[in-house]
Amino acid sequence: MGEIGIISIVILSILVVWWGWKVLECIWLRPKKLERLLKEQGIKVTPYNLLSGDLKENQRQFEEARSKPMNLSHNIVPRVLPFHLQTIEKYGKNSAFWFGTTPRLYIMDPDLIRDIMSNKFGHFQKIKGNRLVKFFLTGLVTYEGEKWAKHRRIINPAFHMEKIKQMLSAFYTSSNEMVSKWEKLVASEGSCELDVWPELQNLTGDVISRAAFGSSYEEGRRIFKLHDEQAELLVQSFQTAFIPGFSLLPTKRNKRMKEIYREVQSLLMGIINKRQKAMEVGETNNDDLLGLLLESNNKEIHENKNKKNVGMTIEEVVQECKLFYFAGQETTSVLLVWTMVVLSMHSEWQVRAREEVLQVFGKDKPNFDGLSHLKIVTMILYEVLRLYPPAIFINRCTYKNTKLGEVTLPPGIQLMLPIVLVHHDHEVWGEDVEEFKPERFAEGISKVTKNKVSFFPFGWGPRICIGQNFAIIEAKMALAMILQRFAFELSPSYAHAPTTIATLHPQYGAQIILHKL
Repeated sequence: MGEIGIISIVILSILVVWWGWKVLECIWLRPKKLERLLKEQGIKVTPYNLLSGDLKENQRQFEEARSKPMNLSHNIVPRVLPFHLQTIEKYGKNSAFWFGTTPRLYIMDPDLIRDIMSNKFGHFQKIKGNRLVKFFLTGLVTYEGEKWAKHRRIINPAFHMEKIKQMLSAFYTSSNEMVSKWEKLVASEGSCELDVWPELQNLTGDVISRAAFGSSYEEGRRIFKLHDEQAELLVQSFQTAFIPGFSLLPTKRNKRMKEIYREVQSLLMGIINKRQKAMEVGETNNDDLLGLLLESNNKEIHENKNKKNVGMTIEEVVQECKLFYFAGQETTSVLLVWTMVVLSMHSEWQVRAREEVLQVFGKDKPNFDGLSHLKIVTMILYEVLRLYPPAIFINRCTYKNTKLGEVTLPPGIQLMLPIVLVHHDHEVWGEDVEEFKPERFAEGISKVTKNKVSFFPFGWGPRICIGQNFAIIEAKMALAMILQRFAFELSPSYAHAPTTIATLHPQYGAQIILHKL
């Protein structure tokens, strides 16, 4: 063997040893070091399983919980987060589990949640996580630092209350189409059974399509169907999230996610290009979200034309439009479906809500000022958001040594803020925590939470959901119009089965019997 051959073997051996060391460090040395640092500070950690951590057991318990409906109650945590509930019951709130090779610490103290969500010192960031998420959602919700601040500044004007007022006609038109359809269904018999879940998804999809894209809302419906499929595929991908590089393989699922991504990009790009051309010749109004976003973006670019990286690129506008779609449709449809289910379970509150709506509007078209004065309806919506929050947890991570309460966290520790667990915590809300009691919110959110961050269905702090007012006003409009025309109750065929598919869905639908008033 020549000298070059020997050198090659030595180099190859060094590379193999180096690669082996890196793998060992990734799957064993680093996890055990982080585990030791947490345990030294009194944090209990579940036993570490090589590579997969607790992901397999988490998935097993989740699938088992999904295999059958639950009793008709609001105690949904054992069904939607069974593994996490069991872990906290066994190890306490001051504990952590393994998300693959990374420890993820539970944060349930409202004061610590405030520190994380306010992010005063910029110590906490979004988790980068699954590479396939980029095919589902990017934009404001995933950005950090200056890029986030710029996008938030450009998008903010579109969600000012005065702008939302201008979108009220879109809320009304879509809601009126839905309730008119329902009236025809009940016309002959005076009542009928209907799965309202797909109806409400279509409603909120229609609303966001009109409110976001005006006359292009028909094209929006195609985007919704694709986005729903993408959400299902993304949830499936979490089963293999612990396998390094799996998201890069040309599997059937990965290829389909890329196909959907490209088609949605193409559809949105077509809508945006058409709108930009119309704006250039002054042929469009800017009352919808896309128009307001493009107008605000053009203003940002014009006012900072001598600076670098100003405004958003067309690609970034596309990503923000996808975010409009997902957040606008999902949050409100989930809120409305659980509100109808809960008001079917608690008919006395349905009667009270209807009396308030009829007192304010009679059978007339709801208006903005009237919607703002619906106190009982608002209390009901808040209590539904407490019991059935659309997003059931928020994740963050540390990227440098960070002090959180009495604990010092090294870089690379992930934090789980389990919204649904905090909303159902006896220590925070009292022994009646699982009861539906809208009167909790009679004097507002700050009063019932004692100014602590124990109610955060839309997040909290600077990153609170930019569209929360949009969602609440849309929900009020739809609910008011339903209450004006119908009484409703759960069908005997309804199976109570909250489950997570991106947000908190009714697994088997929401079969409700509508009665014409």
